[in-house]
Parts: sequence; C-alpha cells; structure tokens
Amino acid sequence: MEESYWKHLKVMDAGLLRELMNKYGQEVWNLAFILTKRNDLADDITQEVFLSAYRNIELFRGESSIKTWLLSIARNTSVNYLRSAFMRKVTLMAWVSSKETSPSAEHEALEQSLSDDIWRIVMKLPLKFREVLILAGKYDMSMKEIAGVLGVSEGTVKSRLARARQKVKANWKEGTAYERV
Repeated sequence: MEESYWKHLKVMDAGLLRELMNKYGQEVWNLAFILTKRNDLADDITQEVFLSAYRNIELFRGESSIKTWLLSIARNTSVNYLRSAFMRKVTLMAWVSSKETSPSAEHEALEQSLSDDIWRIVMKLPLKFREVLILAGKYDMSMKEIAGVLGVSEGTVKSRLARARQKVKANWKEGTAYERV
C-alpha cells in the first residue's frame, strides 16, 4: 500500500490492521524487546502499538513513514512500561522468584541466542545509547527519523550515536583483552 494512503485514512478496518501487523509486526516486536529485554513485555507492547495505531490512525500526519510512526509508538510505549511502578515491582518479583526456581528451557535458549559478545555489549548500554544504535543500525533510519522517533534534536542523536559507538568499542576492546591473557 502506498505511504501517502495512510495519511488520508480516518478509520482503519481489520484488513488494514492485519496488513500493518504482517508488514511491521516483527520490527515493532524487535524494538520493544531490545528496549525492555523481555519477551513478555515485547509481546504486550507490540499488541498495544497496533491497537493504538488502529484507534488513532487519523493522528498519522504523514510527516514520516508509517513504519517510523509505528516504531515511535513502540519506543514511547516501551519507555512508559519501563517507567511504571508496576513494572518495577513485577521485575523485582520475577527476579526474586527466579532465584527460587530453575530457568525454563525457553529462558536458557534465549540466553544462548544472546551469547554473541557484541550483542551483549549493546544490550548493556543505557537505553538512550542502545536505542539510537538499534534505530540507526537495525532499522537504517536517518538522523532526522531517529530524532523524530525519540523526540530530540538531530544533534542529540548524532552525539548519542557517537558516544554509543565509543562505548561499544571500549567494551569490545576490554572484553578481547581478557581473551589475550
């Protein structure tokens, strides 16, 4: 479907929602997971993003692509989840209960899949650095698009991206120093 079509839409039907979900669902989920580091939250956030798009399609002005708009909703929803007091309590309770039980096969498989060193380094970065790296690298967004998603200036995006890359490089060198010893 043409990008210009979306900005003139006032109401979305189930077929259009399905089309959006099929085309962008995985990318929305990936971003939510990268920001929250939790499968269950990524699932919930993805569902909320598409419900929000369904309910508020008339708010899409077409100043960015529909993908950028959805990723912006995903980013904002993820940050709101992480800030909520409920979320902090659930995370604490999950941590306490994980000390009492053995990890599930799913959890072990997830840990194995995240074993790549560079991925671990990126995931350890503070959110503001992690999100610019992912939006630039994974989603190939321009500085202007990233600034729009994050609600910051392009200069801030450039600065955060440069600092994020420096942090990854420093952590990478630090990690490989152990291997040489």
